[in-house]
Amino acid sequence: MITFLNPLHPGHAPVHEFYRGERVPCFEKPQRVDYVEQALRAQGHPMHTPDFDSTAALQQVHEARYLSFLQTAWSQWLALDASNAAVQPFPSVWPVRTLRSDVEPDNFVAKLGLYSMDNGTPMAEGTWMAAKTGADAAASAARSVAQGAPAAFCCTRPPGHHAGPDFMGGYCFLNNAAVAAQVLRNKGAGRVALLDVDYHHGNGTQSIFYDRDDVLFISIHGDPRTEYPFYLGHADERGAGLGLGFNLNLPLPAGTSAARWFEALEHACERVGSYRADVMVVSLGLDAFEGDPISRFALASSDFTRLGARLSQLGLPTVFVLEGGYAAAELGINAINVLDGFENA
Repeated sequence: MITFLNPLHPGHAPVHEFYRGERVPCFEKPQRVDYVEQALRAQGHPMHTPDFDSTAALQQVHEARYLSFLQTAWSQWLALDASNAAVQPFPSVWPVRTLRSDVEPDNFVAKLGLYSMDNGTPMAEGTWMAAKTGADAAASAARSVAQGAPAAFCCTRPPGHHAGPDFMGGYCFLNNAAVAAQVLRNKGAGRVALLDVDYHHGNGTQSIFYDRDDVLFISIHGDPRTEYPFYLGHADERGAGLGLGFNLNLPLPAGTSAARWFEALEHACERVGSYRADVMVVSLGLDAFEGDPISRFALASSDFTRLGARLSQLGLPTVFVLEGGYAAAELGINAINVLDGFENA
């Protein structure tokens, strides 16, 4: 399968994050993609660097002031104090409920809180370029499919599906899957199905497309009553306005077996079929794996081959976009199993 790599992803390499209130080494690290790239090369998948600029699609799925903040955040941080080059910035206040979010504050840490949904999404000097080049990789994969490729894979980090129109979170800054879907729409696809199989609900993607009927969003994920991102992903969230009925959440309890997970996948595939999609984007989170350190589903590596095969049966041109998955050493084989299952079905 044609694969678009993000050559600048190592530039986003923060050292630590906050996980459940504790300072810990980052789960989302450059080695994640390194393992996937090694597995892809070993299997002979053709590799390409991004060749299509995502700027137009980014401006359609994210707000202008948010994009401007991301692009300048590190320089703003250094402007406060040159020694900040060795310090990771984290938000400490958020505009919840009755607080205002329409006025951007001048204070950098307050701005960071305005555009963040959590304090577990650390930035580094190379974050913007890594995220932007990843969005370019997603746009390039989508364009290749729009031009006739049966499928393409965007192999990038940081991931994207928690990034909303104007906020970052869950290790995500720019929403790569949303960019891919928007590029496909811009290139003439009438209806795009966007299926998210990451353990964590794609709250950012849902927020971007919630009132649209040209992109069907479906997510299979851990129940938000107990699992991140906690505040979105319930089954009663069905879309709004023109998008009513075009958002399908399939939350599952922590510890769900592979058999039960594939029942949810079948439900998702049936909905894609009834939507009569022209093309599909898959937010390929691999943290439903039984060995993932921060997720609690029970898919074995072999189950990812079955996942790829079932998606292939939909008969749709497909863009795969790498999302989560934090058992880094197993990430390569699990990704390859999906892609090979899709191509060999």
